[in-house]
Amino acid sequence: MATKNDNGTKDTKNAAGTTRDRILQAAAALLSKKGYSATRLVDIAELASVRAPALYYYFDSREELIAEVMATGQRRLREHVEGALAALDDQTPPMDRIEVAVQAHLQVELTLSDFATAVTRNLGQLPDEVRDRLRSEGAEYIDLWRRLLEQARKAGAIRPDLDLRAARMLVMGALNWTTEWWDPRQGSLDAVIDTAKSLVRHGLTSG
Repeated sequence: MATKNDNGTKDTKNAAGTTRDRILQAAAALLSKKGYSATRLVDIAELASVRAPALYYYFDSREELIAEVMATGQRRLREHVEGALAALDDQTPPMDRIEVAVQAHLQVELTLSDFATAVTRNLGQLPDEVRDRLRSEGAEYIDLWRRLLEQARKAGAIRPDLDLRAARMLVMGALNWTTEWWDPRQGSLDAVIDTAKSLVRHGLTSG
């Protein structure tokens, strides 16, 4: 339904944006719960309160819709972690910065965004053409973690015997996997975050 702008005229652009966002949110919620194979367009439409054929007004195909959800999830995760790091003092020690990144990542994955959860639970199931479209955004987040670890090593905070690439992949893999097993009924988010920070710190350092 069209809204009205300040001049009292119909603002179909804003209405379209709202509907599109609602469709994306519905798709993200279903992907995070059901997975790629079980997420159907008719279910997305029902959750978004639109008719199924209307989805094709906003997206050319199911794959395009899912690719947009994934790209949004990757971007929101990166931006949240970047924001948490940007809020730190310039003199914050490198390992403390890594702990902040761990905390921000888990907050998004586990409580703040169905989009981010959809990414981690479905990325490996996507067709190659969809994954290819996501490489650029994903590479930016990988670079963020690469810089964090490299800065920590230059500061002497990371053990010299560790392979930084392997360390980065293991840390990011462990963080992403929490969506598969964490249950708030069996342990608090704070406990998961504190445990993750401790494991990362003591795994990377000699102390």
